[in-house]
Amino acid sequence: LLKVHATPALRSSKGMGPVFQATSLALLPELGTLTRQQIAKLVGVAPMNRDSGQMQGKRRVRGGRAPVRVALYMATLSAVRWDPMLRAHYQQLRARGKLGKVALVACMRKLLTIVNARRRDELRNPGGAAIAA
Repeated sequence: LLKVHATPALRSSKGMGPVFQATSLALLPELGTLTRQQIAKLVGVAPMNRDSGQMQGKRRVRGGRAPVRVALYMATLSAVRWDPMLRAHYQQLRARGKLGKVALVACMRKLLTIVNARRRDELRNPGGAAIAA
């Protein structure tokens, strides 16, 4: 049944296995209809501030849909290892001094943004033919 409903956008990158595909299909129907900021906040990988008055707190990820975030985390772990683009992004963040988990969450957001954009393009062009420039 998953093969019938999973689209090429959900299989577009290494690490996006059947668990991520099923989770995103079932728990994230908004995929492809929201902006990258909105989808990141919905899943819970957008940095949220903890400011009050003159106090400035740390920006941390919080809230969102935990089951989707867990599936995205596992997909990102695999993608950082096997996808050249995400691996380079992760290594660049680590070279700039980011902690491992911080860099991984940034890669989670990047992977989610990529999947969201590909799903958006699929929804706009259901035939799958390339759009002429």
